[in-house]
Amino acid sequence: MRRTERAKLAAVVFVVLFTQLLVYPGVDELVAALGGAPTIDAGTAFLGVQLLAFVCFSAVWGLLSDRAGRRIPFIVAGAAGGTVAYLALAALIVTGVGDFRAALLLRFIEGAFTIGAFSLAITMLMDLDGGHGRNMGAAGIAIGAGAALGAPVGGQLYALGPLAPILASALLLFGVAVVMATVPDRAPTRAGGLDDVLAGLRRTPGLLVPYAFGFADRFAAGFFGLVGTFYLRQTFALDPAMTGLVLACFFAPFALLQYPFGSLSDRVGRVVPIVVGSVGYGLGITAVGVAPSLAVAAAMLVFVGVLGALVAPATMALVTDMAASDGRGAAMGGFNIFGSLGFLGGILLGGGVASEYGFLAAFAVAGGLEIGVVLIALPVLIRVVPDPTATFGGSE
Repeated sequence: MRRTERAKLAAVVFVVLFTQLLVYPGVDELVAALGGAPTIDAGTAFLGVQLLAFVCFSAVWGLLSDRAGRRIPFIVAGAAGGTVAYLALAALIVTGVGDFRAALLLRFIEGAFTIGAFSLAITMLMDLDGGHGRNMGAAGIAIGAGAALGAPVGGQLYALGPLAPILASALLLFGVAVVMATVPDRAPTRAGGLDDVLAGLRRTPGLLVPYAFGFADRFAAGFFGLVGTFYLRQTFALDPAMTGLVLACFFAPFALLQYPFGSLSDRVGRVVPIVVGSVGYGLGITAVGVAPSLAVAAAMLVFVGVLGALVAPATMALVTDMAASDGRGAAMGGFNIFGSLGFLGGILLGGGVASEYGFLAAFAVAGGLEIGVVLIALPVLIRVVPDPTATFGGSE
């Protein structure tokens, strides 16, 4: 029974990540179909407004669920609301009624609903017995698979037209709502609302260090999702299908290597993967922007994805190491909030710089941010983890 519940909850996590990445490879075509200009500014707005909703509502769903003492109705509501929002976007394309501002509003509503399904599904995985490592492993595989497959599959769907990824997203989220209605509810732990996150930071201000690295890490992911798409489309004249496959050069290793690299950080400590990975990550991001050919750009995307996978699980593990045992949910909630802000920042800042100053400047800013975080946070990181091989509670 626990295995079945674990699989269903992991499926929710997978679907939300998968549908998020599904629209990225041809976002310019989708924006045009929704009545906007196929520019990087419009793409920035369309992708960024979903992330803004993620940031605004991730803690709200946890608070509502805690007060009600239930999870399943809220997960079903989140998936169902996302379904309706995607269908409304499809209606805009089919009927031509409404403008791009209406599309942005619907995208915000979609994000506000789907983040509820995503965050509460992970919380329910934490609530399951049968082994914390096994449950978080299921979440990690779902996140990895969703991130790795979303862009390439989305690119193929765009060959059928900009309506295809929208309808596919609606269908998948409807399936989530139906399936989750069959999962038994369980007594919840606290989901880590905003007040809990702030209280945890007051108790353990050192958590700002992994939060900062998490912000920078997700900044790069958001940057590649938007700026990487337009860079590949315009520089190498790629169609959405090929763009999705090339973006997978980053997202596939970034997602799929996090589990083995997380295990590596248990053996060698958190500091070395975080520092080495972040510096290489920043340099690699900049290198993508000066790649002389598509083959070189793809190779550099693989390199950046590998290094990103080296950083991400180590920073997440450092959060768990540093947080009190009764405050890990709130601490991880804070990490996710900073991560969502990073993803949003990668889209907004990266898109703004690329639109104003060009792709090379945008890649330099994104790479420089990653390296800058290392230079600023490294002294604090060394104080927090005086032994670079220490993993605190990593062996628990």
